[in-house]
Amino acid sequence: MSSLSSSESRVLSGMRPTGKLHLGHYHGVLKNWVELQHRYDCYFFVADWHALTTHYDERDILGRNVWEMVVDWLACGVNPKLARIFVQSRVPEHAELHLLLSMITPLGWLERVPTYKDQQEKLKEKDLATYGFLGYPLLMSSDILVYKADAVPVGEDQIAHVEITREIARRFNHMYGREPGFEEKAEAAVRKMGKKNAKLYQTLRKRYQEQGDQEALAVARALLEEQQNITLGDRERLIGYLDGSGRNILPEPQALLTPASRMPGLDGQKMSKSYGNTIALREPLDEVERKIRTMPTDPARVRRTDPGEPTKCPVWDFHKIYSDEDTQEWVLKGCRSAGIGCLECKGPVIDAVKAELKPIQERAQEYEQDPDLVRRIVAEGTDEARSAARETMSEVRAAMGLDYR
Repeated sequence: MSSLSSSESRVLSGMRPTGKLHLGHYHGVLKNWVELQHRYDCYFFVADWHALTTHYDERDILGRNVWEMVVDWLACGVNPKLARIFVQSRVPEHAELHLLLSMITPLGWLERVPTYKDQQEKLKEKDLATYGFLGYPLLMSSDILVYKADAVPVGEDQIAHVEITREIARRFNHMYGREPGFEEKAEAAVRKMGKKNAKLYQTLRKRYQEQGDQEALAVARALLEEQQNITLGDRERLIGYLDGSGRNILPEPQALLTPASRMPGLDGQKMSKSYGNTIALREPLDEVERKIRTMPTDPARVRRTDPGEPTKCPVWDFHKIYSDEDTQEWVLKGCRSAGIGCLECKGPVIDAVKAELKPIQERAQEYEQDPDLVRRIVAEGTDEARSAARETMSEVRAAMGLDYR
């Protein structure tokens, strides 16, 4: 569940444009994206429709947040030459697939998603008794399935969304994978492989279906991946023909489990806008220094001469991220012996955070000064994304009988 085998594997991830990005976003999401783009075929999108599920009354700031967030992504190292960067609402195929999947998705599946009630509790000031909020896990599934993503990088609290996506894909394939003339089309696809490969495929298929030989199934799947003479649709059809299930139109994605973000807030809680404890990525560096200097510390250290316990101090959580072992040892000994003061302890953290943010802010400034470049990047990424989405929707419409003339 936590790894993929090929650089050709497709990874999809998105982020809602609900405000300024901060260090929590950088350490929890963006650093991982920057690494993934070098290993996989990545699609990263601005989830503006998802933002409307909870912030539907903030239309005046939505557009500004979209472009500000893309600038932050680029400044943090997301590379448009390696990944497709696009805006969800500019690919209407997301909405079409969401509509079509809503026809077959049981209501109870959506109501049981853990985050449905959790978010209602956390956002009591919002009226979330809406169809859009109930259906957002299905929209998320559509985001994933319209690109036939192999994996979705998520934290443990988001695994349920990938699981419901798998269930929806499985249900869709069960209902529509047995297209009219399936066996005839599969046999025609086998012949395209050439005599030698066709004979091997049929032998492996027979071994699996008659004897349950799992090794034969694995070899047959690998054989199909190597074929250059068949289309993607034929390949998916032949995978279904192997186990007798039918064509796998919407592949089931896997959860690419990401390490939990270790980025604490200024008060020791998780860094979050709702707690007012963040350091924004483009916050002026003198303001960053002021915020860290005024962070709360161990309450036992009333006077400079009082010894403290670093593990009870929010500043220590920053040291665990930004300081090397020698500095951490200096903090532990110095604080417990009152050999160093709290401001002195914060010094290395201030230097490290500023050093991390400075190049990000310099790159952000370059993109801020060239908004047309940012829009071109998004336009190009959107074109590529939409091309992939159109291919999927063509197959989905045909499978559901909507390709009539």
